[in-house]
Amino acid sequence: MHKLIVIWTFLKIGILNELAYRVNFYVQIFQSAVSLAQALLGVYVVFLHTETLGDWRSYDLLALIGVFVIIGGAISIVIRPSMMQLMTDVRRGTLDYTLTKPEDAQFLVSISQFRIWKATDFVLGGIVLSYALFKRGTDVGAVDTLTFGLVLLCGAATIYSFFLVLSTISFWYIKVENILNIFDAMVQAGRWPIGIYPHWLRFVLTFIVPVAFAITVPARALTGRLDSESLTAAILVAAGMLIASRLFWRWGLRHYSGASA
Repeated sequence: MHKLIVIWTFLKIGILNELAYRVNFYVQIFQSAVSLAQALLGVYVVFLHTETLGDWRSYDLLALIGVFVIIGGAISIVIRPSMMQLMTDVRRGTLDYTLTKPEDAQFLVSISQFRIWKATDFVLGGIVLSYALFKRGTDVGAVDTLTFGLVLLCGAATIYSFFLVLSTISFWYIKVENILNIFDAMVQAGRWPIGIYPHWLRFVLTFIVPVAFAITVPARALTGRLDSESLTAAILVAAGMLIASRLFWRWGLRHYSGASA
């Protein structure tokens, strides 16, 4: 309950900051719409020339794009802005203020920034996903919904852990933002099924930059094509990434000199 109060406090601060620049809401809608239109146009062009892409049909791929937009929204709302703020605080030495607070430092830096207008991605992604499932004629039951929610949560946890690891590198190196830009480019590959890529790239997007577990696996869950091995792997990868990122964070803290050093 205490952590929920802390989250709500940071969320209110984020809302107040965003409401000070309400025009950003319309800018965000435009940006999200353009990004979604580009993704949909790509699908349209592909299926002008073929009926399937790998083992994915048009509405399967549309559902994948819906999941991609939702995960992108989660990254943009809190994960990326909070991690960017962490790197700034490390560079300036102002992380000291966070470390002196009684709450867990990793928890605080992970929710330090909220960009509420990015929630438009959730709405747009949900609309695309719902439309794809409707046109596909998929009967989504309670079990499918719970499984989708579980693997989507695992995917978000995996992406968060990866961001935390990259951001923690800022304890040793200053210009980590460039690495995040490369990671963003890798995430963009998730708008297409992982299975269509060459084996080496498929390996990278599954085990090095775990885009597959964040996007492709949840989409498979809703389209009725998720096997028990993939579900188990998604859970184990998420748990392993959370533990590894936590340990790496604690190790990184021991190398933080701070402004008072």
